[in-house]
This record gives sequence, C-alpha cells and structure tokens, in this order.
Amino acid sequence: MSNFAMLTEDRRFNSPQSVTRVIQILEALCASPGPMGLAQISRALNAPKSSIAALLRGLAEADFVIVSEGTYRLGPSAFGLGSALLEARRRLHSSDLVREGMRRLAERSGETVLFAVRDGSGDTMTYVDVIESRNTVRFAVSVGDRRPLYCTSGGRVLLAAMPDADLAGYFDRLEPTQLTSSTEVGKQRITELVAAAREGGAAQTVDQAADGVAGTAAVIRDAAGEAIGALIVAAPSSRFKDRAADLLRMVRDEATLVSRSLGHRTPAPGGAQR
Repeated sequence: MSNFAMLTEDRRFNSPQSVTRVIQILEALCASPGPMGLAQISRALNAPKSSIAALLRGLAEADFVIVSEGTYRLGPSAFGLGSALLEARRRLHSSDLVREGMRRLAERSGETVLFAVRDGSGDTMTYVDVIESRNTVRFAVSVGDRRPLYCTSGGRVLLAAMPDADLAGYFDRLEPTQLTSSTEVGKQRITELVAAAREGGAAQTVDQAADGVAGTAAVIRDAAGEAIGALIVAAPSSRFKDRAADLLRMVRDEATLVSRSLGHRTPAPGGAQR
C-alpha cells in the first residue's frame, strides 16, 4: 500500500474537514519560500495549533512532510504525488479541459460560447473555439474571426489581465473606431471599464462591437497564473437584458472552475491559497 493510501486510511483523517486541512497544509508549504513553523501554519490556515499538529504528525509519518528543528517542509511523498498529478494533467490536454468547460457553460446558459486568445500583436483577439446556441435567434461567429480588444467583453478581460506596462503601451497605440452607435471610443472611459473588469474578474458589453449582440467574459488562467484566453457567452441583446446578472455569475464561475482544473489557485482572504 502506498504512503498516500496509508495516510487516507488513517482514522485521524476521516472527517471531511480534516481532509481539507491536509490539502491546505500542503498548499501552504508549497507556497512558502522556506520551512514553516507550527505557529506560521496555524496562522496561515486560521486553525488551532493542536489540530494542525495532529495532522502534521500523520503527514510526517507518511513522508508528506519532513520535520526539522521544529519546522516543516514538503517531503518525498508530496513530490511523488505532485509528479503523478502533473503527468495526469498532461494526459488531459488543456484544450480538452477548456472545451469541456465551454460545453457546460453552453448547456447552462443556452447561448453561444466562445474561447478567444489575444493575438501576437496584442491589439486584437481571435476566436479559436465556438459552441453555437441551439436557439433560432443566436450569435454566430466563425473560428478564426478577429475582434478588437477595447470594445468586446473578451477583449476587455484580456486587457485587464495584461501587465500594467503592456496595458499602457496598448492605450498609447489605441485609436478607437466607432463600430456601432453605442461603441465606447473615449480612452478614459475604456480605461475605467478595463479597470472594472480587473477588479470584478469579468466584463459585459452590449451593442459595442456589433448591433444586437451582448457579451459576458472572464479569463481562464493556467497553473502559472497566466491568462491563456477569454471564456465568453455571446447572446442577442434582447435576451441579455433580463439575464445579465445570471450570465455574469455563470461565466465567472465556469472560468474559475476551468482555471482550477488547469492548476490555477486563487488567493484566498488572508493570503492563504485555495
């Protein structure tokens, strides 16, 4: 029996809360630049030292952590499990995981779902995957079609994910074009909308790049935290009005779920990882 199997079968790890704590301990040690003391781990997890100490003893017995002079660091079993997980993730190619998330979102929303990536120039995005809505009236687009960043929901979240220096360079180059009567072309206002997308983790547009089309988007991130693309729901503006809040929640939740499947971990309150 493997060390991990022995660990999970130990009666001290029967409760769901304890399982969660074990994962949180391992994630805290992964994120730490050096060994951590019991008090540090307790503070990071906002949990009593007594319960953390008991779990650490079990992890040490299974070689998931190594104890040295009152501090803890990851042990060989943790690295072995990490290697196995990385190999499993390689088998599940990231594009398959994104596509799976798109299918879930299309089913939940009933609308067209797209995945877009920023082009090499950094000023436009390209749709690289599409699942069309089954509704008679729907948004239709072809794989390979390009759109500007400043006036699309997908473009705005991709801009929001850019480093500040790159974003400043984009705005220096930007010369907005009025694509519809509603297109926002004021640089200051676009800057504010991108900042709002960064703060809220999503963006929504109505009649900005094309009349009668509304978009809701959030970025998908990989294990390194890099934004690999934008997950987008596109719907006729007439259907969007009464569904804006629901679509925002669906897209944000699905983008988070896909990102986590790719290994991304978002910071939790207090600096812990989740």
